[in-house]
Amino acid sequence: MELFSNLFVGFEHAISGWNLLYCLVGVTIGMLVGVMPGLGPTAGTAILIPLTFGLDPMSAIIMLSGIFYGAMYGGTITSVLINTPGEAASVITCLDGHQMAKQGRAGVALGVAGIGSFIGGTAAILGLAFVGPPLAHFALRFGPPEFFALMMVGLLMLIGLMGRSLVKGMIAAIIGLLLSLIGMDPVSASIRFTFDQMELLNGFDFVAIAMGLFGISEILLNAENAMKVGKPPKVKGLFPNKEEWAPTMKAIGRGTGLGFILGLIPGANAVIASLMSYSLEKKMAKDPTRFGKGAIEGVAGPETANNAYSGAALIPLFTLGIPSSPTVAVILGAFILHGLTPGPQLFQNNPDFVWGVIASMFIGNLILLFMNLPMAGMWAKIALVPYKLLFPIILIISILGVYSVNNSLWDVGVMFMFGIIGYFMKKLDIPIAATVLTFVLGALIETSLLQSLAMSEGSLMIFFERPISAVLMIVALVVLAGSIISVVKKKRGMLASDVEM
Repeated sequence: MELFSNLFVGFEHAISGWNLLYCLVGVTIGMLVGVMPGLGPTAGTAILIPLTFGLDPMSAIIMLSGIFYGAMYGGTITSVLINTPGEAASVITCLDGHQMAKQGRAGVALGVAGIGSFIGGTAAILGLAFVGPPLAHFALRFGPPEFFALMMVGLLMLIGLMGRSLVKGMIAAIIGLLLSLIGMDPVSASIRFTFDQMELLNGFDFVAIAMGLFGISEILLNAENAMKVGKPPKVKGLFPNKEEWAPTMKAIGRGTGLGFILGLIPGANAVIASLMSYSLEKKMAKDPTRFGKGAIEGVAGPETANNAYSGAALIPLFTLGIPSSPTVAVILGAFILHGLTPGPQLFQNNPDFVWGVIASMFIGNLILLFMNLPMAGMWAKIALVPYKLLFPIILIISILGVYSVNNSLWDVGVMFMFGIIGYFMKKLDIPIAATVLTFVLGALIETSLLQSLAMSEGSLMIFFERPISAVLMIVALVVLAGSIISVVKKKRGMLASDVEM
């Protein structure tokens, strides 16, 4: 009963004042971000963080969360209608979704995608409502050693799963950690790595780094490879045939479960959820040869999975303060900028905020369902905006946004510098997300490590003497060992194939 009373209070906050408007604005911008090829939810969220300055923290996070899960809906439309994925998680939808559009069934593909996205997203939010409080209560047992061990698990899983090379993942993580060390020591307040630059006393600004690495780098990459798309087909008939409902709903059910589980795992992402769902549906199908030729399950499963993932990815953030994906890392940065600390205490210290944001997600998913089904054709036309017009607009928004944070041209320069760095990192397949995640968590990791060592008088055994931290450290070591073994096996396989040739 307490859960329902909390949700009732949350809905009161979500529909009161400006919160409902900001929910609408967030999901609308998310749709726009998802529709625009090459932009994506991470870059879109990073670029638009400055819009939330001056807002109430609840309104700010409601809007940014709306951008996150709204982008998952938007990317589907261009994948189906013009075979151009708006964001990475919708790439797999092109395979069967666009084939259905060619067969005159674009409306059906968008219909099942919209229904699946709504069911998957809503189920994940229910999971956040049910799982969040007990998980946060359990996490209250965590001290500095437990938090350090937990963050090490998350970082190692992220590094191991992102990018094709463990070495490149480690390089990206080390870059983020080094950047987080610039400025004042969080414990002793000693100044380090500033090179006598007053602007670096408080370190690099998160917004400038995030907008540079994600936003400016995307502009450079897409300007280099501007895509041309054709006229989208007409959308008619939004629902599948009678005999298609059963396999469609089964695919939606499997996608919901798979996406929810992957959302809880640090390092997984919506792309992995979509790919695994597609692979699962193909294996479960009686006739796998239909896939790639317009199989309805090939649209319903992945689209459900990536939306279920989006909702579930917020559970580690709200309950443990650990971002499990690049976009959630950006949202974590927004939490910090607005004076909030996600983690076990969030449910106790800010219950109105937590339940207001959760309730807004139910409302946002309902709004997105209505925005997707009857308005899909309109959204697809937005994707036809020429890149020569789109990129300057995004660039201007980025410059104004970064400058408005501290009224500083230094931050604008930092953004462009990291935009160029991000461009080359993407070219070299170095995972940017690992850099951003370690930059965001760097101060927290350092603080928990120093506090733990102070408690143990300098002994590292404190991480293995306490039951919870010991289990987490063992998991971290297993993840690291598994990643190294995987890399060694790949290299051996490549050497063996070279010898055979």
